[in-house]
Amino acid sequence: MPNPLRYRVFYTTRQKIVTSVLVLALLAWGTVYAVGRLTTPEDRSCAPGVVRPVGGDECVGVSGDGFDFEVPALKDVTGAIAEENRKLRAGEYATVALLLPLTSTSPSMRTKILHEVQGAFAQQYEANNKSNNQVPKIRLVLANTGNGNAHWRTAVAALKAMTGAPHHLRAVSGIATSSAPVRQAVAELTGAGIAVVGTTITADDLTNGPGRKPFPGLARVSPTNSDEAEALSHFGRVNAAKAILVHDARDGDHYTDTLKAAFSKLLAKSPYQPQLFTSPKDPTQEGPTANTFRQIAHLLCTTRADTVFFAGRHTQLRQFINALGARGCTHRPFTVLTGDEGSYLGADPQLDRNALGKGLTVRYAALAHPDAWQEAPGRTPPKAGGSPAAYERFRSMMDAVGTAEVGPVGPVELSDGQSIIAYDALATAVHAIRQATVEGRLPPLEDVGLQWPQVTGDLRVKGASGWICLDNHGNPYNKAVPVVELTRDKPRFVQIAWPEGKPPTAECMPPRTP
Repeated sequence: MPNPLRYRVFYTTRQKIVTSVLVLALLAWGTVYAVGRLTTPEDRSCAPGVVRPVGGDECVGVSGDGFDFEVPALKDVTGAIAEENRKLRAGEYATVALLLPLTSTSPSMRTKILHEVQGAFAQQYEANNKSNNQVPKIRLVLANTGNGNAHWRTAVAALKAMTGAPHHLRAVSGIATSSAPVRQAVAELTGAGIAVVGTTITADDLTNGPGRKPFPGLARVSPTNSDEAEALSHFGRVNAAKAILVHDARDGDHYTDTLKAAFSKLLAKSPYQPQLFTSPKDPTQEGPTANTFRQIAHLLCTTRADTVFFAGRHTQLRQFINALGARGCTHRPFTVLTGDEGSYLGADPQLDRNALGKGLTVRYAALAHPDAWQEAPGRTPPKAGGSPAAYERFRSMMDAVGTAEVGPVGPVELSDGQSIIAYDALATAVHAIRQATVEGRLPPLEDVGLQWPQVTGDLRVKGASGWICLDNHGNPYNKAVPVVELTRDKPRFVQIAWPEGKPPTAECMPPRTP
């Protein structure tokens, strides 16, 4: 029997019109919703001032508000920095940024970064709370350049926009690797009039010098690779006739290129041609170089050499040490001498520590070491070039930021020297900012980088790593170079070496250059 309700609801002319209108409305709404979803930009923000670049998952940008860039190890120290920053009032501070690849995927690089951030915070705390109320106060922010510094442009663009109120950015520290992206970042920053203080950059071509100023406003607190090589040569008095160079053949890495050049100069009279290996484009990757090192270790056994100068990054250095531990001539002792990349290996779980007990000695030119200025039986620190008092001041600040009252900043480890050198670099930036400050007013941006020629003599920075006496080009003069030996336990301080063969005079004034 026909349903009268069905007839009345669905088949009247009026109901057909109503149904059609409803269907069209739903279709229109669906179209608008779909178009909106397609045209509205995806929210890729991580935190204020920090975003995920298109095509990437890393959080890149600048933060001083406690954001840890999704790196759990940084959570404590970023929280401590945020708390110190919250105490500052607008207009009373200058901002200093720590520019680092905070989201590096390399475990050793992440350890280095954590220690640098801890050391920088210790200096911020000292500058704001233990410096007789000097002005301006210091606001510290972290700037992430991404894994391999791939996103340096994003971080640098953000920093360049922070030179005015409310941030008043006046310097950038960090600058931890001598690589092409870092070189470009430094050029961009200094070209914008922003003073830069490098922590662990050592490449000779990432400097200013007589007749050339590619990075106006750049200062460094670490010696160059040439200075490290000179210090090692004075320390070891190596016989070139029994020495050989092993170096990376991949061009474009400023650290390895300049270290290779410095070692080549020292070994000009060596009878052996260098042994070559080629690291991956990303030298933190393992690549096939372990196979090459096995062959080089075999060849070394056939030479009269007993000293090997190694110019390469830490991953390849570790592979080389492991290969030497398995060499067929373990009855023959070898000494490996290298640059500051050796400091990464103290905590490297893949290092074959048993290799270090098979007639193999590995020593590197460190940038800093906690024992360098400590008195010990049979060892008295030099009377110039640094002081135990300066190191103890650093140590007391690290103890302070490790407490719940100030920090805590997470587990502290000083043996790799990274926190020491980062503390000194930020101290140098603070020194320049305050030297440029007149009558309590924040200094003009460009004035900070003009202070470097006067960071010498009595105006030097009495760093925990040693005196920081800069020449007219912002380079440290005759900086202390701790020679450190890898052991099965932890890196062992051996002796301070000097690029000029002896400590600087008490006045610490760089000599006249052409």
